[in-house]
Amino acid sequence: MNFLAHLHIAEHCQSDLLGNLLGDFVKGNPYDKYPHDVASGILMHRFVDSYTDSHDVMRHCKSQFASERRRYAFIALDMFWDHCLADSWQHYHDKELAEFCHLAKTRVQQSSVEVPQRFQLVSEKMWQQHWLESYRDFDTVLYALERMSTRSLRMAPLATCAVDLKKHYSCFYDLFAQFYPELLHAASSYSPKDK
Repeated sequence: MNFLAHLHIAEHCQSDLLGNLLGDFVKGNPYDKYPHDVASGILMHRFVDSYTDSHDVMRHCKSQFASERRRYAFIALDMFWDHCLADSWQHYHDKELAEFCHLAKTRVQQSSVEVPQRFQLVSEKMWQQHWLESYRDFDTVLYALERMSTRSLRMAPLATCAVDLKKHYSCFYDLFAQFYPELLHAASSYSPKDK
């Protein structure tokens, strides 16, 4: 899952929004560096990623990617799942997507917690450029993958994952609709352990 899903799951589970965004930017035991609620949100993010990556749906979707791109499938699918969520938002939330994003931005930016500089740069762009709302457009997801692929030679094949996403669009979209309610249920049942 990517930023939009992590925020939606956080709100659904009454978990800290900032912590759920910080999950990919913080290493080690978050309770050593962050307030309890933020640290619990970071652990929720990690749980969601672990649950998603090990789920049969994810394994099946990954197997549909060409072998030379399969190692990048998780990244491409994370972006694609946010597209599916944004595109079918009305099934999962009673607020409009733009209103949800505005409220999430307000809550996240109200926090006085010190965050890693890399997260600060990414989040500023995310809010200013309305990434979350733009995920509704599939072409935006493909463009984002293309941009990510230019960060290093190692990431270059990520752009060609667009071929697999286009080819299996309907199948992946339907699988998301089956999988996401399961994920919401699992996340609601998850209780981060204090360390």
